[in-house]
Amino acid sequence: MNLPDPAVQTSGAVDVAPDVLVIPNEHVGLVPNIGIIGGTEAVLVVDTGLGLANASEVREFAEEVARGRRIHLTTTHFHPEHAFGASAFDSYLVNRAQADDLRRKGSGYLEMFRGFGGTIAQRLADVEIPVPDEEFAGVRALDLGGRTVLLRPTGRGHTLGDQVVEVPDAGVLFTGDLAETGQFAIFPWFPPHDTDVSGLAWIGVLDGLIASGPRVVVPGHGSVGDVAVLQGVRDYLGELRDETWRRRDSAMGLDEIVAEVRAVLVERHPEWAGQEWIERGVGCFCAERNDGVLDSFSVD
Repeated sequence: MNLPDPAVQTSGAVDVAPDVLVIPNEHVGLVPNIGIIGGTEAVLVVDTGLGLANASEVREFAEEVARGRRIHLTTTHFHPEHAFGASAFDSYLVNRAQADDLRRKGSGYLEMFRGFGGTIAQRLADVEIPVPDEEFAGVRALDLGGRTVLLRPTGRGHTLGDQVVEVPDAGVLFTGDLAETGQFAIFPWFPPHDTDVSGLAWIGVLDGLIASGPRVVVPGHGSVGDVAVLQGVRDYLGELRDETWRRRDSAMGLDEIVAEVRAVLVERHPEWAGQEWIERGVGCFCAERNDGVLDSFSVD
């Protein structure tokens, strides 16, 4: 697999609110949007980039921003490009479900990503599964000094341990991969090994985030925007659900359903990247009934 080097470019950092910066992913695969949020006493970094070299660059940049203030790290979910540089930081806080994801599935994802080869494998060569310094249940209010940031677990969606980061005084929301722009939603649906993603729960999470009315939305990947970022992903997930369920109880096989749904959605969104995730999304929605319970349609 010939993929570009997933290098974080700290030189591109931009202000999205007072003392809130985003290091944009510049639309490079496996590079997340990274946040740096400052208070008078401490700075919070949101996500690390893939591997220790990226995370170390982010840490150095955060130190320049912090100018002696303490630095904390949190991650939006456990996937390697978001969390697998965490050992470069001294204070790593995550919700309990995300910590469980790291323990249960981190090694498998590390092996899978190393299997991509090239610069991805090189960036993960010296990585060990991160161990959080603090695990919390419920919403964690982190006082940075004159600014409180909310680390809010959302429950099952893109992963079991999804967490958004809210900066209430600035109206900024970091979503991780619950929201992205310019591409089809990423469904980590890999039966039988990983079936934790839930399209139905994901829609519910987005409905709640939309209702909160953030001024600035920083997606996991893609361009920073406003609440329309959330609405766009929510609308797409509704399309994917409806087109899948329209066919799932017919005599069609899964491959036929995938082919038809892909054709419909690519026609509606011809400019989007990541068409490969449509198949995973169809598989997930085929396995979810109206009540959100998995059945055996595509798990076998």
